Amino acid sequence: MRFKKLEIFGFKSFAEKTTIHFEPGVTAIVGPNGSGKSNVVDSIRWVLGEHNPRDIRAQKSEDIIFNGTDKRAPLSVAEVHLTISNEQGLIPISFSEVTVSRKVFRSGESQYMINKSPCRLRDIRELFLGTGLGGGTYAIIAQGHIDMVLSSKPDERRIVFEEASGIAKYLIKKRETTRRLDEVEEHLVRIEDITSEVRRQVKALERQANKARLYQERWERLKELELQLAIDELKSGDVRSHELETQLKELKAKQEALEKHKAETVNSLEVCNAAVSEAQQMVQQVRGLFVEHQNKIEQ
Repeated sequence: MRFKKLEIFGFKSFAEKTTIHFEPGVTAIVGPNGSGKSNVVDSIRWVLGEHNPRDIRAQKSEDIIFNGTDKRAPLSVAEVHLTISNEQGLIPISFSEVTVSRKVFRSGESQYMINKSPCRLRDIRELFLGTGLGGGTYAIIAQGHIDMVLSSKPDERRIVFEEASGIAKYLIKKRETTRRLDEVEEHLVRIEDITSEVRRQVKALERQANKARLYQERWERLKELELQLAIDELKSGDVRSHELETQLKELKAKQEALEKHKAETVNSLEVCNAAVSEAQQMVQQVRGLFVEHQNKIEQ
């Protein structure tokens, strides 16, 4: 496993896109003080997942973006692409060549990619665990770091040895697994609390369910009785309707008989009225004769 190519743009003093090819053997970058030699190392450390600005000689994340000069305007983005040969398969990925990319904007937004596929910073760190390229390990040692390692505390030196021996990734996985187990245990305690609370509510819910079941049964019975009542009323209504129809026919027959009798009575009445009128005329005539004879008698 070795570095093959480093592409830098907008990172610290690299205002233009710069590509550095690492040929087999030893590659040395020579230049006067202040020419940006350390910035190359900082860019490698940064693209491999370094998140502490002080470890790459910056106060904050925005400081790593080219801030401009009297003749050049500042840039809004800094990006670094590091291509690594993986022919020996030391990096746990099914590619013979791995390109790790990191990009940051002045707005604070960051992008991480592995072989041009978006990923998380955590994915990049986990990719290089056990390879010696993990953060804070022995692979990248700047000026003065050797004395710092030798004079560091035993716990700090132990981190370097663990990474060199290849057990750092297992320790990190162990800590991650332990953390997850602790979270699972907390979840189990929470679940037990919820279960206890649910148990306390079960009896009340059972009573409510029984009441609801009884209500549903009685409601169904009520609907059946109402339906039966409606059917009975319809049946009795049909019988009553038949009886009323029969009575109506009888009444119509009586009405027709009465109408006929009425007509006969009216005819008889008219005949009687005619006879009465005739009798009245005769009476008038008789009265006239009576008066006439009475006058003659008086004379």
